Amino acid sequence: MAAAVLVALSRRHELVEAYHLIARVRLPQLAVAMGCEAMSLMCFAAVQCWLLRAGGVIWSMRRMTAIATAANAVAGALPGGAAFAAAWTFRQLCRRGVEQVLAAAVLVVAGALAALSLFTLLVIGALAAGSTGPGAVVRPAVGALVLALGTGLVVLGLSRFAGFRRVVRHAWTGAAERSRRIRQAEEALARLVDQARTVRPGFRPWLRPFAYAVLNWAFDAACLASCLWALSIGVPWHGLLLSYTLTQITGSLHLTPGNLGVFEASLSALLIAFGMQPEQAIAATLLYRIISYWALQPIGWASWTGVTLNAAGFSRSRRHRTDAHAGRRDGPRPPGGPGTA
Repeated sequence: MAAAVLVALSRRHELVEAYHLIARVRLPQLAVAMGCEAMSLMCFAAVQCWLLRAGGVIWSMRRMTAIATAANAVAGALPGGAAFAAAWTFRQLCRRGVEQVLAAAVLVVAGALAALSLFTLLVIGALAAGSTGPGAVVRPAVGALVLALGTGLVVLGLSRFAGFRRVVRHAWTGAAERSRRIRQAEEALARLVDQARTVRPGFRPWLRPFAYAVLNWAFDAACLASCLWALSIGVPWHGLLLSYTLTQITGSLHLTPGNLGVFEASLSALLIAFGMQPEQAIAATLLYRIISYWALQPIGWASWTGVTLNAAGFSRSRRHRTDAHAGRRDGPRPPGGPGTA
């Protein structure tokens, strides 16, 4: 808060100009930005919905979107909120009859797809930005990450050979014999792998959830571009995607509730580095955050309330059915049993 006050005092002229820009926002373009953000949330929910369906659990998009919106509100309310949101989502899945292994697999795989899709957009953004400005600093790091990913894909390809798998299994088993934690991690990983194999093997079926994950970030970036459009500001297309992805990577640390202050400072600084005027970058960042964070908080907490109450009713109903089934199985008590006069 102290840092925010100091920035506000030192940049009060730019803040006043940014306020005037936001006051003249064009409503049709603002509606487009809101629609892009809604589509981003739906794509995020579609990833988890597809994973559940692949695991044999059929859920509607309406229910999964409500849970995703509520989890987004939980993640934005606390420092490190992503961990609380994942734990809450896991609990809601289990309370609705999803097995714990499948629920854990859905969260792990959805997180991996989100990270991989964001990395893909980072590579595209670094190529589009060229070797000037922040792109000159980022491109070597992106190149190293691409090399690491390529190495991982090579190892994955070698895993198709029985001899390579035998060597890796021997090394892993030897490490597990020396460490109890490694043995526990091996057992948990084996359960997740078994669940993934029963879900749907092969490569091509996973292109669909990966496309959903990419669209989740792409629609969110489109919301930022629409905010610039609504403010009648020229969009720096060459640096927009790189600025967005770098800000999202910085925001993944969740140092403050909703990354307040961290996100705004990072995105504004990157947009300025790509040639925007300070008041324009600040106005675009604030308008984007109003749509993508502040407007979603009350909606998310309303969804959280509805999901929580619905889960409580679902648990009571399932418990009642279980008790009724047990009563039918036991049958009526004979006369003269316990409790009779």
